[in-house]
Amino acid sequence: MYDYVDRPVTALDHGGRFLVWTLRNWVRALADGYCPAAAVGPAFAKWDMMAAFPPFHRMLSILNAHGLDTIAVAPVECRHVAEHEAVLLSLIAGFDQRPPDRVRDTVALLVEEAHVGTMLADLSTLGGAMMDAGIFPRRPARQPHAPRRDGV
Repeated sequence: MYDYVDRPVTALDHGGRFLVWTLRNWVRALADGYCPAAAVGPAFAKWDMMAAFPPFHRMLSILNAHGLDTIAVAPVECRHVAEHEAVLLSLIAGFDQRPPDRVRDTVALLVEEAHVGTMLADLSTLGGAMMDAGIFPRRPARQPHAPRRDGV
């Protein structure tokens, strides 16, 4: 998560930007009373990932209805990655690199226990589709720490 939070969206690869854009537009459409599928479906079609749209939609619906906390995403226009966006990015980007029990434990912190298995399956399907489309998000290079103004 810390590899992504507060990072400029433009510093993300195609997969990272795709996820941030689709998350934000899905939430905006829902908040504005529009169909989220109509808002983000064309992006899935562009990358030939329509088979991954239902798991993506279900995953966000679960977070919305059965989340243990309110998941907040930044407005579409925001130039930096928000905290909850960073959590979801890191879950997908690290899905194939972390032990399954650690991924499960993280998901269990986000949603009610009855929905953990579905979320895991949806994350796996989405990540697999992104891999097949050539836009699997990779962890960005670490940014060097800027020196503090007080010289420390």
